[in-house]
Amino acid sequence: MGKTSVLLADDHRIVLEGLRGLLGDEFEVVGTAENGRVLVEQAAKLRPDVIVADISMPQLNGIEAARQIKKTNKRVKIVFLTMHPDATYAADAFEAGASGFVLKHAAPSELVTAIHEAMKGRTYITPLVAGDLLRTYREGGSPEKELLRKTSPREREILQLLAEGRSGKEIASILNISPRTVEFHKYRMMEKLNIKTSAELVQYAVRHGIISL
Repeated sequence: MGKTSVLLADDHRIVLEGLRGLLGDEFEVVGTAENGRVLVEQAAKLRPDVIVADISMPQLNGIEAARQIKKTNKRVKIVFLTMHPDATYAADAFEAGASGFVLKHAAPSELVTAIHEAMKGRTYITPLVAGDLLRTYREGGSPEKELLRKTSPREREILQLLAEGRSGKEIASILNISPRTVEFHKYRMMEKLNIKTSAELVQYAVRHGIISL
C-alpha cells in the first residue's frame, strides 16, 4: 500500500515549506496551493487522499473551498490547520465536511495524528477547542450566523472578494461572470444580511472569518 497523498494549502509559502518538511517522510505531498481558488483546482486535478488547509486564504477562504471540493469529491479528507481558536470556526469547518481541526501552535505530532484519524474515517479536533465547540452546538447558532447561512455560495464568494478590496470588474473576471451579475449578487446579499454600505460588508466579512485582517 502506497503513502497517503496530501495536498497543502496556505497563503504563506514559508508555512507550506515547513509543512512539506514535516509531512514529507511519512506522507506523499503531491502539491501546494496559496489561495482557495487554486486549492479547488488542484484538488480536482490531483485527487489527494487528504487536504491540509488554512482557513484564512485570499480569493476563496478554506471553508468555502472545502464546500466546493466536497461537492465533487466526497471521499477526500480535509484537515484544517489554522491560527483561529474560536469554536465557531471549527463548527463551520465540520459543517463544510472537515475531518480535522488543528491549531497552528499545536505540537507537530497533533497534525500527523489528525491526518491518520481522518484516513480511518474518524474526526479529530484539537483539545483546546473541543469543549467550546460542544458548548456552541448545545447553545445553537447566533441569529447573525443564521443570516449568513441564507446566503448562497456565490454570494459568499463575492463577499470575500469585495472585502479584499477588489472591484466589480475584477470580481467578474475572476468568477467568469458579468459585472452586472456581480452587482446583482452584491445587492441581494446586502438585503439578506441587512447591510447598507460596502464598509459594513468588510466589517461583516472580518467578523465571520470570511477574510482576516
